[in-house]
Amino acid sequence: METLAQQRLKAAKPLLWIGMGSITMAFAGMTSGYVVSRTTLVQNEQWLSFELPPSFLYSTLIIVFSSLVLWYGKTAIKSGNQITLRWSLIATLILGLLFSFLQINGWRELTENQVFFTGPGSNPAGSWVYAISVFHLAHLAGGIIALIFTMSKSLRGKYNQEDYLGVSLLSIYWHFVDLLWVYLYVFLSVIR
Repeated sequence: METLAQQRLKAAKPLLWIGMGSITMAFAGMTSGYVVSRTTLVQNEQWLSFELPPSFLYSTLIIVFSSLVLWYGKTAIKSGNQITLRWSLIATLILGLLFSFLQINGWRELTENQVFFTGPGSNPAGSWVYAISVFHLAHLAGGIIALIFTMSKSLRGKYNQEDYLGVSLLSIYWHFVDLLWVYLYVFLSVIR
């Protein structure tokens, strides 16, 4: 008979996939709303066309690099290399925080270019970009919390080549959030 801990471990990955499916549906709804708003407002010449700020491109490059660093750490723990895992988790955290900083800087760049979320002078085009990027950053914040928790366990030597489920779960979520942002960046860049 399985223990409660074994049952939780068995359920962890399917629950993560269900959660990511829900997040995917939420973003599908948001991007669909964006397309519908754009289609309607372009016909009425009320859609503001603008370029995404450079910080969004830089943040995209950073988040992709962070996934590579995390993948390297997960590969290392599979062969029992705890030190490389620790350093990769620390580097991934730094890169995740840098991504967050660049996103916030991107919002500053948008306001400097007179693209506002709400209020006088706002436009649905800008509001959608803010809403989508803020919603994504909120999900990345969840990844950062999981990353801190996983890093804490790693620093205490809790992972080894036989038991690294926490690293695997974090890795799946982090890569998901990474790919999600790449999709959103391309989507917002192409459908202007």
